[in-house]
Amino acid sequence: SAPALPRGRPGTEGSTSLSAWAMANYIHVPPGSPEVPKLNVTVQDQEEQRCREGALSLLQHLRPHWDPQEVTLQLFTDGITNKLIGCYVGNTMEDVVLVRIYGNKTELLVDRDEEVKSFRVLQAHGCAPQLYCTFNNGLCYEFIQGEALDPKHVCNPAIFRLIARQLAKIHAIHAHNGWIPKSNLWLKMGKYFSLIPTGFADEDINKSFISRITNYRQYLLTSECEFSSLIGLQLVISHNDLLCKNIIYNEKEGDVQFIDYEYSGYNYLAYDIGNHFNEFAEMILLKYFFFKDVELKIHFMALYLETLPEGKQVGKEVTEKEVEILYIQVNQFALASHFFWGLWALIQAKYSTIEFDFLGYAIVRFNQYFKMKPEVTALKVPE
Repeated sequence: SAPALPRGRPGTEGSTSLSAWAMANYIHVPPGSPEVPKLNVTVQDQEEQRCREGALSLLQHLRPHWDPQEVTLQLFTDGITNKLIGCYVGNTMEDVVLVRIYGNKTELLVDRDEEVKSFRVLQAHGCAPQLYCTFNNGLCYEFIQGEALDPKHVCNPAIFRLIARQLAKIHAIHAHNGWIPKSNLWLKMGKYFSLIPTGFADEDINKSFISRITNYRQYLLTSECEFSSLIGLQLVISHNDLLCKNIIYNEKEGDVQFIDYEYSGYNYLAYDIGNHFNEFAEMILLKYFFFKDVELKIHFMALYLETLPEGKQVGKEVTEKEVEILYIQVNQFALASHFFWGLWALIQAKYSTIEFDFLGYAIVRFNQYFKMKPEVTALKVPE
């Protein structure tokens, strides 16, 4: 019951073309970008010793001058999808190789080839760390110095100003090689819908799930048409997962960098902003605090629009109507974001081996979707 595939390349008449759709979504890596080696190494993450052996195998290629006996492995625990390990020598973390091991069955959720392409494109434009290599079940990349943010940080005006401008810089990147890009948001949600469990052991949860499944299906069938009618939607290279811990703030340098590009690709810029606003949440406690500060949202979007034309601060004068239109689009796509991550969490609840209440998280996201929908759909585009 997934939505129909988008039409083929503009200017060609006839039936839908999957190959044309794929090309329209193809992320073009700039000529001259360094190749990324793929190492035939599998890093086992269930046992500490096996994990260390796998990481050291990678370091033999990436840091052959390091003494294996002196390598320290530090586990980062913020992620709920993959396992992330920092490898370094000495007492300071000046040169750190990050080893990210893909979570169980995450290939169902993430296109790893597209992830690497996005990583390389962003790296080529100075918006990502260096990607050192991929391996059988993960990738290695450069550690960015700084602090991973939390909700209280991203509401700091000095920091959200940096976030707005960095997001605009990324959205200004052209990586479609002459094709008119399309969003695969609806296709991806259709795929996710086909992968969700058919039921749950808890009787009350299962009853609620079954009662809503028709609504979920109807959303997928109608959402693409509804969203395509919004005024002036723009497709850009999007991060698509701009949660707080994916933003690294370097106070000394006065800048921010975004990390983790698993869900990156061409998408509506309003989705990227709406998804970012949605992530002002305390995920560990599974409590959801919708970002209600309208003035702060509007300020963020004005800063973003001022920066967007060339991906840098250009002092462009932004009209009140432009901000109002973007505000409505962002809130509409915030609903889509709740739905997307609700489906994602249902799949994780079935397959993930990471200790996290994915089912509870799915319930939170769907509840927030249904709670906010009447308020958001009542917003009207200014005349």
